[in-house]
Parts: sequence; C-alpha cells; structure tokens
Amino acid sequence: MVNNSEAKRQTDFELVELSINGDQSAFTEIVRRHKSKIASTIYGMIGKCDDADDIGQEVFIRFYKTMKNFRGDSALGTYLTRIAINLSLNEIKRRKLRRFFSYNEMLENGSDIADPASHEKSGENKEIIQKALQTLNTKYRSVLVLRLVDGYSTEETAKILNLPLGTALSRLARAQKKLKEYIQPYMSDL
Repeated sequence: MVNNSEAKRQTDFELVELSINGDQSAFTEIVRRHKSKIASTIYGMIGKCDDADDIGQEVFIRFYKTMKNFRGDSALGTYLTRIAINLSLNEIKRRKLRRFFSYNEMLENGSDIADPASHEKSGENKEIIQKALQTLNTKYRSVLVLRLVDGYSTEETAKILNLPLGTALSRLARAQKKLKEYIQPYMSDL
C-alpha cells in the first residue's frame, strides 16, 4: 500500500495497477484526480442535478469493477470521460422516456400541458448557457461539452466519441451555430 503523498507522484497507469492489486489509496487518488473533469462533463450533458451526482459516482463504480480491462490505449481521463458520456446519454434517454409517458398520461387525464417557452428569462449567464446546452441534440452536445467545456482537443474529442475527425469538426460547428441561435435573444442580458 502506498501512502497519499506517494500516490500523488504515481502515474495514472501505475495507480490503476496498484488499484487492481487491492490498493484503496491508489483508487482514491484516481478519483481525486479525475472527479472534477468528470463532474464538468456530466453537468454539461445533463445539467447540475441529483442525477448528475449519481452518474458521477457510477462512473467510478463502473471503472472500479472493470479496471482490469483498462489497457492504457488512451489516457485514463479520456477513458473515464467516455464512461461519463455514455452514462449521461443513458440518463437523457431515460428522461425522454419519462417525459413521454408523463405527457401521454396528462393527455389521457385531460390535463393542460405547460408551455416550456413560458419560463421567465434568466439573467444569469450560466443558467442561460446551461439551458442552451440542454436544447442541443446529444450528438452535438457531447462534442461541444468535450471540446469547449472540458477543454479536450478536437482530436481527443473525436477519439472519445469514436468519430472521424471531420465528423467531430462538423458537429462542433453545428453545435456552436445552434447555441448562438439560442443565446441570441438573451444577448442584451449577457
């Protein structure tokens, strides 16, 4: 077992090896190093909510259970981010399904459905941008979050999402255009 100061000097790959061999302090260091980037990715994909915190924990639980399969072909941060993106996409699908069933139930009961456009404008930049992100199709949102929020290069973004570089660039351009169109009415507030 390595102590905390020794763990901080280890590479990610060394920490994975130590974790596989049962060293809990090594796994704790992996979580410490990567939790903020993973949280940023998840918040960018689904917003800041209880589900986001649960997904963040699930990323590290999944990695812990399967870390023997980590070959080191990519950086550990990239690998964990891919897990975070996949779990976020699953949550988005679950939300759509819940909304669909909720919508159908309201129709069957004859209830009025609130107009989402009737929400008050928010003067806070973060909230406006978060709402704008949530309006994007997930294929555009994932590229935008990885590239502009998490700061991955375009090449890294393409690799994480298993996309050709040209597709990643195209989706990024479309995402930025759609984001700009959404934010345009709020420009006087920003």
